Amino acid sequence: MNYSNKILLSIFIICLFSAKSASQNNPYVDERALHFGFFVGMNSADFGIRTAKTTFDGVKYAVADARLQPGFLVGVISDFRLHDYWNVRINPSLQFVERELTYKNLTSNELTRQTILSVPLCLPVYLKYSSQRVGNYKPYLIGGVGAYYDLAHNEEKPILLRPLDFYVEFGIGCDFYFSFFKLAPELKFAIGFNDVFTPLSQRKSGFFSEADRKYSDMLSHLTSRMITLVFNFE
Repeated sequence: MNYSNKILLSIFIICLFSAKSASQNNPYVDERALHFGFFVGMNSADFGIRTAKTTFDGVKYAVADARLQPGFLVGVISDFRLHDYWNVRINPSLQFVERELTYKNLTSNELTRQTILSVPLCLPVYLKYSSQRVGNYKPYLIGGVGAYYDLAHNEEKPILLRPLDFYVEFGIGCDFYFSFFKLAPELKFAIGFNDVFTPLSQRKSGFFSEADRKYSDMLSHLTSRMITLVFNFE
């Protein structure tokens, strides 16, 4: 277990025992019709890949996702109460995402990696279903849809992604009640609807080198997938 994972696990354990051992905090906080907050977190993303061909200049290649890279995100929370157990949430965020594709030369076993950086502005709308509150914690399920616009769209990269995507997202979390605020660790998984890959035939000439052509030519379809761990402060 690396250092960052140990920190996150320690925070979760502290929250759990603090909430469980204390008397009930903020007993009326969930009765507000509208409230706001913010969140910070980490993400890790990859692609669903469909290749166009496996041979380039007579050499066979295999294309796959490389190791997952950590990113981070920040955002704000707008929460609308519908019922004792149901809430609608609008959580715009700014994210920093790094993904890698690995190209393996099957003759020489040489590996080449292409790093794709994205800075998406995300606007999701969620429906949150909470269980009954027990002491100072309350588990919940969350799901919704969202739009994604990449602010780091770069025509000069060997692999160009379309800036706009739509996605479905779902996850679990738990509200921990403290004297002056509510903290909720939340784990979510998002799947993109669109093919975000831009083929060379749809790109402007002069923005990429011939040496980099193979990285794009070997792909036909990319969809986004992302897992996020956020900490909501409300």
